[in-house]
Amino acid sequence: MLSSHSYKMNKITLALVDDHVILRKSLGILIEMLEDFEIILEAGNGRELIDQLKEKPAPDIVLLDITMPVMDGVETAWWLKQHYPTVKVLALSMIKNDFIIIRMLKNGARGYILKDCEPAELRAALHQVHEKGYYYNELITPKMKNKDGEDIDSPKIMLTEQELNFLRWACTEKNHKEIAEEMRISPRTVDGYRDSLFKKLNVNTRVGIALYAIKNGLVQV
Repeated sequence: MLSSHSYKMNKITLALVDDHVILRKSLGILIEMLEDFEIILEAGNGRELIDQLKEKPAPDIVLLDITMPVMDGVETAWWLKQHYPTVKVLALSMIKNDFIIIRMLKNGARGYILKDCEPAELRAALHQVHEKGYYYNELITPKMKNKDGEDIDSPKIMLTEQELNFLRWACTEKNHKEIAEEMRISPRTVDGYRDSLFKKLNVNTRVGIALYAIKNGLVQV
């Protein structure tokens, strides 16, 4: 029989980084009620997290807000990717914006969930990020799941040179009209490349395209 100390050591360790103190404390209580997790760090912004990491062990996962003073989630995710590449980042935000999601994924986030999600989704996201490396949900790509609803790895697909070119531009913050201008083609042709990638990659969002590119090393991040 495992001792309470051994059980505690088997828990997934977390850092909560959010500038809203009441929300952060409430979230901490909720997460520890789930029993699978132990919160070992709390911070109000990225700079506070960095200061704490100088003196304390790194967590398995950082649950990271986006909009914070001093050092926001985008910059913090990038810093963690450079200095603690084994620490997994799960973004937790009220912002539902493709460009922000793509930027977070490029900066190393392994998933992106909204603050109004159900506790069951948060628990599933934390477990999947820890065990599988990524968490896919409706914000990222609804179709990257098997018939049982479980996440699957994106397949290796043969893409044309122009599709690859569009794919890389899709990982930027340019809209489709601007991408068409950069590629020197019509917006209708850009739409054709997008629809082709949706079909080949079995996704239906721009974020899904970006995630495929990031996971397969097709863009510089």
